[in-house]
Amino acid sequence: MKRLIACCLIMAAALGAVSAADKVEGFWKSVDEEGKVTAAWRIYEKGGKLFGEIISVPNQDPKEIATACTGTYKNFPVPGDVSKMTVRNTPFIFNLAKKGEGQWEGGNIIDPKDGKMYKCKIAFRAKDGKKFTTDVLEMRGEIGMGIGRSQFWVRTTEDEIAALN
Repeated sequence: MKRLIACCLIMAAALGAVSAADKVEGFWKSVDEEGKVTAAWRIYEKGGKLFGEIISVPNQDPKEIATACTGTYKNFPVPGDVSKMTVRNTPFIFNLAKKGEGQWEGGNIIDPKDGKMYKCKIAFRAKDGKKFTTDVLEMRGEIGMGIGRSQFWVRTTEDEIAALN
């Protein structure tokens, strides 16, 4: 009986670990090279793939349309003309596959400011007191063959996001 209970507890713990959210999931502020907050994002997993939606942009009308985007993009997860979708609540980060805990790649990101699509990699970087003074999300956009740039986004809360509006 004790063995049965021990086995059940071990299985329950294992199932809990499997269903736990990845460290990249949650709310993040995108920050440009000058340290200016450009948007707040919600990063989430759906169907084994990683997605990200802008949920707030400082000093921008919530109903603003992504007019700089083109009509369609290869493998975009939402049907329709992207140039007629709102900047907010559209999955501009899409179809990333999990490489390891806190590591995602193989998908894309679209910059709604200019409509350009890039290959995308996301990596969670834990606070280490040296290079990273807080937990960050490394967001890397690439044009190919490793050529691209990274931004380091900071975790945020829904209350901080509300203050951006």
